[in-house]
Amino acid sequence: MVALSKTIFKAYDIRGVIGKTLDAGIARHIGRAFGAAALVKGERKVVIGRDGRLSGPELTAALAEGLRDAGVDVVDLGMVATPMVYFATNVLDTRSGIMVTGSHNPPDYNGFKMVMAGEAIYGDAILALHDSIARYDGKVAAERGGYATHDIRAAYIERIVGDVKLARPIKIAVDCGNGVAGAFAPELFRAMGAEVVELFCEVDGHFPNHHPDPAHPENLQDLIKSLQDTDAEIGLAFDGDGDRLGIVTKDGQIIFPDRQMMLFAADVLSRNPGGEILYDVKCTRHLGPWIEQHGGRALMWKTGHSLVKAKLKETGAPLGGEMSGHIFFKDRWYGFDDGLYAGARMLEILTREQDPSKLLNGLPIASSTPELHLHLQEGENFVLIDSLRQNATFPGSERIVGIDGLRVEYPDGFGLARGSNTTPVVVLRFEAETPDALARIQADFKRVILAAKPDAELPF
Repeated sequence: MVALSKTIFKAYDIRGVIGKTLDAGIARHIGRAFGAAALVKGERKVVIGRDGRLSGPELTAALAEGLRDAGVDVVDLGMVATPMVYFATNVLDTRSGIMVTGSHNPPDYNGFKMVMAGEAIYGDAILALHDSIARYDGKVAAERGGYATHDIRAAYIERIVGDVKLARPIKIAVDCGNGVAGAFAPELFRAMGAEVVELFCEVDGHFPNHHPDPAHPENLQDLIKSLQDTDAEIGLAFDGDGDRLGIVTKDGQIIFPDRQMMLFAADVLSRNPGGEILYDVKCTRHLGPWIEQHGGRALMWKTGHSLVKAKLKETGAPLGGEMSGHIFFKDRWYGFDDGLYAGARMLEILTREQDPSKLLNGLPIASSTPELHLHLQEGENFVLIDSLRQNATFPGSERIVGIDGLRVEYPDGFGLARGSNTTPVVVLRFEAETPDALARIQADFKRVILAAKPDAELPF
């Protein structure tokens, strides 16, 4: 039995290493704690699902037992993509669900993404589950909950195919990295009328080909090669649990999610004029002006899929997105992040063009860095950010956005430093109109970080 560790209770989900910080015993405890909290909100039924990880069946079975211990009925969807659990909480007779997934983490990780009474739970609500487990007295409900299975596949695919329409036939390459999206993405896109070249769509929890994370260019090289070698027009890639989308053009250009958001925003705003479009602090400085040029209101927000989801609900915005690849459609959909649905909506837009890659490559772009990490001790990342907030000066900057770390905007670019909510790092990202401007902004950040922490080992 693994001992309960507070370290697995993260800002947006629960995540641990199998056999070290997470096992069936912990999963059962999580089920009991979640079930008890759900009952307080009047929720008597919870849907559960799992991705293709090797530890998934054992953890899911234990999670179900814990939920039933609390007196909650369980509806088990089996192996599904994370958005299919969210979909079930919108179309079945419950608003609560738990997905057993390690997302894009290495094979020995697993975890839980949760929605309770229609709300993504994060922060204090996740910590409250830990506290509930820590004080658990061993009691179970007088009447244990029931257990049933349900196949959501057909309803999910039919709902998308019934609404999202291709303007013309298209041949696409799809790389699922052996993640669970492989069990659904090819079927979905074929049902829409696309011809599909499959890469690594066999679900395999060892991830034998490459890591299922389209945020990193090295994981997209097979897709780029497939587009060179076949007559496929465009490439789609998915992360391990299917809630994030990557896009590659015919000529091998990676269209990162902040540029994907430009096309999505223009499309959504054509039906929702004046609508508010959310995006996180990591996104390109070209996105805000693009939204406004297309008749929308741009709202920059904190990073974190649960935080964006909550803000979307609060504001009533028809669209939100993150640089990490979580895209949230409230327009014609339910407001949760769904890589498969985002892929369908992207194909709907691209098939209106004879040359989809030309459209994608023509979107505004600037010189930028990938996400860079300054590794620190636990908690030290937030101490450093607080110090920068109080003491750092940035001559020549136009404005400083402090909603999530520090985003310093200059006439020709921006720099970002924010404390990660999941690991003890400061996340850094830089963008500028020229390489010289990029180097200048990085030097500005290097100066203030080393002034606050002279021994910092900067990744740039």
